[in-house]
Amino acid sequence: MQYEVTLPADYDMGIIRRRVLDRGRATDDFEGLALKAYLVQDQANGAAVNQYAPFYLWNETAGMARFLWGGGFFTGICQSFGRPSVRHWTGVDSLPGPDVDQPAVAATRNTLFLPPEVDPAGPVAEAVESLRDTARLPGVHSSAIAVDPSRWELVQFTLWSGEPGIVPGTRYQVLHLSTPGTKELLAERVAG
Repeated sequence: MQYEVTLPADYDMGIIRRRVLDRGRATDDFEGLALKAYLVQDQANGAAVNQYAPFYLWNETAGMARFLWGGGFFTGICQSFGRPSVRHWTGVDSLPGPDVDQPAVAATRNTLFLPPEVDPAGPVAEAVESLRDTARLPGVHSSAIAVDPSRWELVQFTLWSGEPGIVPGTRYQVLHLSTPGTKELLAERVAG
């Protein structure tokens, strides 16, 4: 799941950094959550836009529902910035990388749209194989792939312990990483 709050070019991104510093730990023990990466793009650091764009992996949809409309969590985003659209995908697979025990400082999200004439089985199988290759790269904390079948969009999300090299996709800075159910999610994938 991800929502993006795009902010004006002259927005003080320090406001977002302080918000995450003050509130980020609130999801460190959130039931049903595998991980939440508090992400930003900052024009002062060379990004095309100023944006707050947290990304979530859920172990259970009940946790996602509780977060979105159970009050107290997503409510804060709505009150501060208005209600953004929330994109969500069906998880396909996730794997730990060699740096899974290191702090994540960067993230990438690469999106591939599947043409209407293409059977999704092939591209999704290729993405699973690509995920295995990505998860072996130096500096990878963890990586996941998911599909939105309403848009036939395949997304690969990767957390990095340092700045990624030349990799496709949107780049983010990680301000905080909540990982209450990451070991459960990744252990389940590795064992399965």
